[in-house]
Amino acid sequence: MKIALLFSSKEGMAELLFPLLLEENLEEGEEPPPDLLAECDSDETITAVQQALQKFHQVVLIESDERAYTRLSQEKPDLVFNIAERLFGPNRESHIPTICEMLNIPYTGSDPLTLGICLDKSRAKEILTFHKIPNPKFWVIENPEKIPTGISFPVIVKPLYEGSSKGIKDNSVVNDRKELKAKVAEISELYNQPSIVEKFLTGREFTVGVLGNYPELEILPVVEIDHSKLPAGARPIYSYEAKWLWDRPEKPLEIFKCPADISGKLKTKIDNIIKKTCQVLRIKDWARIDLRLDQNDEPNILEINPLPGILPNPEENSCLPKAARAAGYTYDQLINRVVWEACKRYRLPADIYQNDSPATCNFYGAGGADGH
Repeated sequence: MKIALLFSSKEGMAELLFPLLLEENLEEGEEPPPDLLAECDSDETITAVQQALQKFHQVVLIESDERAYTRLSQEKPDLVFNIAERLFGPNRESHIPTICEMLNIPYTGSDPLTLGICLDKSRAKEILTFHKIPNPKFWVIENPEKIPTGISFPVIVKPLYEGSSKGIKDNSVVNDRKELKAKVAEISELYNQPSIVEKFLTGREFTVGVLGNYPELEILPVVEIDHSKLPAGARPIYSYEAKWLWDRPEKPLEIFKCPADISGKLKTKIDNIIKKTCQVLRIKDWARIDLRLDQNDEPNILEINPLPGILPNPEENSCLPKAARAAGYTYDQLINRVVWEACKRYRLPADIYQNDSPATCNFYGAGGADGH
């Protein structure tokens, strides 16, 4: 099978978009947000995914720039392996899947509508709320001069359309209207978008990897984010500082526990809420979903990541690969499992996996096909 790997490299996105950003959006002396490229793919990740796919397929590398449409129409791959997140706009994660649909090319992962909904945190939460899936109470604020009444503090303030902890800093939890106004103004200035303000939950925090398609989902071992491992005085959140500054490959922040030490009752609750979330948001092939316990120890959905991070180096604490390893997968197996799931959806030939050795292609990991 010929697979096109579509990615948004840090170098590629910077080369193409930084001149435009500097010319049009920044005044003299200003700088772009330091986390602007946080969602883009490192060369190490692109190479690791390429090598995993090349075990079974011919692979073509395509940057998700303005040439992607032409490249895809010329290459005519059998499948696109999509990890492209792009940089600008609330629908940026939908760009490549939309192009694939225009060209009638199958692709891995969720469709443009699901990707757009999940990146717009308020739209995702509205759907979750309609389906009675617990999530923190929230407000969308566009103007820092128009803070609504009735907000009970503390709250956490995030950019409405970002991922990879972009805009979520150690000071993002605020305790009064003055702090809230300042944080909303900061997000508006740096990211040129509204803020989503959520009731701050103080319970344990988890992230959960999912493989497959509803109702045949494999829920990977739960990862707990242990806030006690953060530096002294840090807020109990997985902030930009925690993800990108305090946690370094040469000195990993021992913040994750996988599998999490949780009761069977809580595990069942988490599994059920994950399954229902995947169903109502029509998640495809893979995802990583963040949860936190409320004051009653009930799990609430924080965010849905249908394009999950997949850093290959275990020292970099990428949660989906971490959970996959705990389930018995290698990195290469994880990547090819996603291809296999997409092949089943599109009814593409997948015999190459089933006929290879179980050591290479045991897609169900250590837990068996039902994921338990």
